[in-house]
Amino acid sequence: MTYAAFLASQTQPEPPAGLSPLLIALWHAGRDEWHQAHDIAQDNEHDPLQNWLHAFLHRQEGDQGNAAYWYRRAGRPAFYGTLRREWEELVRTQLTA
Repeated sequence: MTYAAFLASQTQPEPPAGLSPLLIALWHAGRDEWHQAHDIAQDNEHDPLQNWLHAFLHRQEGDQGNAAYWYRRAGRPAFYGTLRREWEELVRTQLTA
């Protein structure tokens, strides 16, 4: 799936079939469906990319302290760009095109 196709899918009522849990969470996060995305992030705390997602979600929520904890768990520096830019970077790490 391309980034453009992923963006376009956000107008649909459900995420596209066959997405990984991380992409499903990002699909919800991109639609400001924070709780759905957060539930997925909490189910996968063993994965550094999921922990980056978790950090992003707490940043999106406005909880910088919690976000800092999850950035450390992810082994990543805190992100200081826009939320949209970080979301795009996360999505692009998961797409093949």
